[in-house]
Amino acid sequence: MSCCTPDGSCSTAATTVTVTEGVTTVYAVAGMTCGHCEATLTKEIGALDGVRAVEVDRGAGRVSVTTVGEPDDALLARVVDDAGYELTGRAA
Repeated sequence: MSCCTPDGSCSTAATTVTVTEGVTTVYAVAGMTCGHCEATLTKEIGALDGVRAVEVDRGAGRVSVTTVGEPDDALLARVVDDAGYELTGRAA
């Protein structure tokens, strides 16, 4: 499943939401290819209860998630997978 339009175009604008409070966890995510991918993950992860901020770095294949408490890794993996990407674990 691609996040780009059928004609191959996509948004390249980066989407970043930053809040300094909470617990920040960095995840490795595969399958991100464009700015639309970044926006999709920011929106989908950001909609979860307890998520304060999401920062996607497509080039590094990393997604930083700031939550009120400890994040639910299984829930985040499901949301990322349902969006068409693969959360491969916490980044080292």
